[in-house]
Amino acid sequence: MKPSEKLDEIDSSLRGVGYVPDREILITLFLALELGKPILVEGPPGTGKTMLARKAAEALGREFFRIQCYEGITFEQIVGEWNYQKQLLSLERSRISGSPEDVFSEEYFIKRPLLSAFINEKPSLLLIDEIDKADEEVESFLLQALGEKQITVNDLGTFDLRNDILVFLTSNSQRNLLDETRDRCLYIHIDYPDPEREMEIVRAHVPSAPAALVQETVMFINRIRELGVIKKPSIRATVDWLRTLMALGKEHIDRETAEETLGVVIKNRADEGKVRGLVESLDES
Repeated sequence: MKPSEKLDEIDSSLRGVGYVPDREILITLFLALELGKPILVEGPPGTGKTMLARKAAEALGREFFRIQCYEGITFEQIVGEWNYQKQLLSLERSRISGSPEDVFSEEYFIKRPLLSAFINEKPSLLLIDEIDKADEEVESFLLQALGEKQITVNDLGTFDLRNDILVFLTSNSQRNLLDETRDRCLYIHIDYPDPEREMEIVRAHVPSAPAALVQETVMFINRIRELGVIKKPSIRATVDWLRTLMALGKEHIDRETAEETLGVVIKNRADEGKVRGLVESLDES
């Protein structure tokens, strides 16, 4: 299959699961599959970084695994941990029966996302979400495991990667990632889409929405983002607000409706004050 045909196939598959990609996303995903390289996705919160990974897994028919990183996340929470309670109960049974039992076998080990993704027999997609929230030691461990395609667990053994895994890493740039991480990954920055693409995305999520209302909603959301609000409305917020307007039977956005439903879009008091002037201007339109 020619590269152009593969790109068209990826595009069609993503659109088939409700994700509208741009050219950069298509090229990056194509190259990740061809070169076997991870994808590092950066961009503001609410721009669909996690959604891209989820939809890519769905479109490509891969099983989805997710490591949600946070401050203080440990090896055990990423790879797995021993079920101490089950081990103790087994040891007690062994003591009573006099029959020894190996409590350091897989039966007593609780597998977490990284190990589960590694030993899965089917093609998989692993999302390491918000890796910038984990510390450098964890980041380095993940990088090593993915590079060596092996995970070693003390008292249990070494597990080799068993499938053609596709890896996504997302970051909100809360800290600088290791240079090695960036060197090993393909890179893509996802920002808020331009109005035309956002309208296409919204129509994919709410196909029954009137075209005029879709356009009005998207344009109003874009005006809010330009106000310098602390928490810019996400694409999800655009979709939610459109669905809200439709649920209320509205054919366009009027001042009263905007005031009553602003909580769907704005998530803090300071931003609400900034948007009030924009809402009040609706009477003049």
